[in-house]
Amino acid sequence: MRTGHASARRARSAEDRARPARAPRPDRGASPVELAVLMPVIFFMLFGAIQIAAVYVARATALSAAQEAVATERMFEAQDGSGWKRADAFIKAAGDWLTQPTITVTETDTEVSCVVTGNALSVIPGWTLTVTQSASAPRERLTQPGGAG
Repeated sequence: MRTGHASARRARSAEDRARPARAPRPDRGASPVELAVLMPVIFFMLFGAIQIAAVYVARATALSAAQEAVATERMFEAQDGSGWKRADAFIKAAGDWLTQPTITVTETDTEVSCVVTGNALSVIPGWTLTVTQSASAPRERLTQPGGAG
């Protein structure tokens, strides 16, 4: 008989666990409302982070293109326009991170500089971010031994 009594007690305790411990609270359904209020903020932060990353990649692309142009153009007896061609090829190979690029290579007898300007890829419609990067270096040239020249 004791065995039946224990199983009845176990059945009642399992039944008690299945019942809610307390009555439903009056703020039932508040979580979906909070989520609906916070979702625009979450999306803004998500797209903002992606946009910041796109700007940094566009800046890195522009800087690398400018450095490539200067490295090519500063070589001894480099062909005219070789730096511009190299920068243009680099930007095309890098993808669409930098749109509408403008490449300006300036040469003097002693220095070569390049400025690359363009728009960063935008994930937010209607928002245009302009990126400008530059690089410069001395031109390679022959000098007289002993420092004269």
